[in-house]
Amino acid sequence: MRILFLVIALASFWAKANVPENFGELIKFEVKKETLPNGLTVIVHEDHSVPVMAFHQWFRVGSRDETPGRTGLAHFFEHLMFKGTKKYKGDDFDRLIQANGGVNNAFTTKDYTGYYFKLPPDKLELAIDIESDRMRNLVFDPKEIKSEREVVKEERRFRVDNSVMGFLWQQIFSTVFKVHPYRWPVIGYMRDLNAATIDDLKDFYKVHYSPNNAVVVIAGDIDADRAMRLVKKYYGNIPAQKLPGKKGEDEPGQKGQRNATFKKDVQSATMAIVYKGPKAGEKDAYTLDIAANILGTGDSSRLVKRLVYGTQLMSRVSAFNYTPKEPGIFQVSGAMRPGQNRERAEKIIFSELYKLRTKPVSEKELQKAKNQIMADYVSGLKTVHGKANAIAINEILFGDYKMLFKDLEMYQSVTVEDVQKAAEQYLKPAQRSVLRVLPKTKEQEGA
Repeated sequence: MRILFLVIALASFWAKANVPENFGELIKFEVKKETLPNGLTVIVHEDHSVPVMAFHQWFRVGSRDETPGRTGLAHFFEHLMFKGTKKYKGDDFDRLIQANGGVNNAFTTKDYTGYYFKLPPDKLELAIDIESDRMRNLVFDPKEIKSEREVVKEERRFRVDNSVMGFLWQQIFSTVFKVHPYRWPVIGYMRDLNAATIDDLKDFYKVHYSPNNAVVVIAGDIDADRAMRLVKKYYGNIPAQKLPGKKGEDEPGQKGQRNATFKKDVQSATMAIVYKGPKAGEKDAYTLDIAANILGTGDSSRLVKRLVYGTQLMSRVSAFNYTPKEPGIFQVSGAMRPGQNRERAEKIIFSELYKLRTKPVSEKELQKAKNQIMADYVSGLKTVHGKANAIAINEILFGDYKMLFKDLEMYQSVTVEDVQKAAEQYLKPAQRSVLRVLPKTKEQEGA
C-alpha cells in the first residue's frame, strides 16, 4: 500500500507550507471492523509496505474507574499482566517475545489501559494466543503480587516522590479536580498500594478485563481475513462480563484562583498555571491545542521567546492542552533559572495569557501552529504501530476509530476568532490554579 509513502511526503509538505482544507481526506486508510458476539471490538488494517506487524489490546479502564482508598489498581494490574498464565509463565514471557523477534510493552492512563506487541507478521497467531490467554487465565501468585507491589512503589518514588515534575503533575490534578476521579494520580497513593489485596486485584480483573470492555487492533503485513478468523478462534469463547457504570461526578465550576505552594530541596522554583479545559473531540480541544502551540511550543513561541531567550528568567517553559475522555486541563509550566525573580516571570505569563484572551493572534502564528501540529500528527501515522495506536485511542475514546480521519480537518478549520473565543472562555483568572514548588530557603527562590 502507498499510504506510508504518502504520509511521509505530507509530513514534509505540512512543515513547510499551508495545508489545503481537503488534505485530511488523503490520510485515510482501509480497515475492517467487527464486534464479536461477546462484545470484543476487533479492527484490522493491512499495510504491506514493510514486513512488520503491530498488535494492540486496549481496555476501557483506567485510574478514573478506581475508588478512594483503592487508587493505583489499574496501573498495579498492568504490571501483573506480565506475571503470566499457566500456559505462558511470567518468567518466560519476555524471553518468548524477544526470541520471536518482537518487543512488547503497556501503559495506563486515567481512561484506559493498553498492551501492545511489535512482532514479525508470521507471529500473528502467537500474539493472539498470548493476549487472549492473558484476558482470562492470569495467575494470581501471592509471591509475585508482593514482589510487584514493591516494584510499583519504587516506580512511584522515582516518578513522583523524587521528581519535581512528577510531584507537580500529581498536585495539579488534586488542585484542579475536587470531586472527579481525575483528582488522584494514575500510579496511586502509597497507602493505597500497600492496602491493595489479592481479592481487590481478582475483582478488578474479572470486572474490567473482559472482551466487551476491550478493543483489539491488528495492523501491518498481515491478511485481514485470516487475522479476523484467528481472533474469533481464540477470543470467541471468552464470556462477556457485566460492566459497572463509570464512577465520578461532574467537576463543579471554579469560582476563584486556587493556590498551592510546596517547599522541596531544589535549586530553583518550578511553577504551573492551570485551567480546566475541554474534553477530547470537542471543537475547543483542537483550538486550545493550537493556542498551546502558539504560547509555548518551540523556540519561536511567545513564552519561550520572552522568558527563556528574552528576559532569561526561566530555563524552560511550555504550554500543554491535555484532553482525556472527560474535561481535562490547559497548563503553562516551567522552571526558573537559579536566582531569578519568580514573581516577574509569573506576571509575564499572566500578561501573555491576557493577550491571548483580548487580542487576536496573527494569521501567520495561527498557520504556523497548524502546520506544526498537523505535521506531527501525520508523522505519527508513518508506522503500523502508530496507525494501530491512533485507531485504538479513537475507538476507545469515541467508539469510532474514524474520528482520527477528522482531526486534520478540525485543526485546519480553527480561525483567529476561535482562538480568542476559547481563550476567553477557558483561561479566565478566576478559573486558574497556580502551583509552585519552591526551594526550602528563601534566598534560593529568587522572589
